[in-house]
Amino acid sequence: MGFVEKNLLPNEQITYRANLHWIIYLVPVIVILAAIALALASYGIAAIAVGAIGLLLMVPPWIKSSSSEFAITNKRVVIKVGLVRRHSLELLLQKVEGIGVDQGIIGRILGYGTIIVSGVGGTKEAFPRISNPLEFRRQVQASLAP
Repeated sequence: MGFVEKNLLPNEQITYRANLHWIIYLVPVIVILAAIALALASYGIAAIAVGAIGLLLMVPPWIKSSSSEFAITNKRVVIKVGLVRRHSLELLLQKVEGIGVDQGIIGRILGYGTIIVSGVGGTKEAFPRISNPLEFRRQVQASLAP
């Protein structure tokens, strides 16, 4: 049971979930591919060392991915990131002023971007590398529609 499920209000249901995009694993995957190339070129010790580095580099993005939750309920937008140092945003749907999406060219091609949640009273939070951010925005807007 995750953060969102533990903090649901009475009669509140999750209507949409989002995740971090696989792009957070890009550097470790490149390093592991380099290790495979070294192994194929018969550089055994170097391949093992580079492979070990690639696996170590895989740990932080995995922790970040497994400890991040992005959800829309029938009452709120709930976002939690972080394992040891937790950052959460829980904003009632009525208090959502806007959901911005920032995507570069690569983000548009691969389907990731930054969502910027703006709330009444000046709350403005950015969450980068979200998978399919336009769908997240659409789901919030659909939840706000009467």
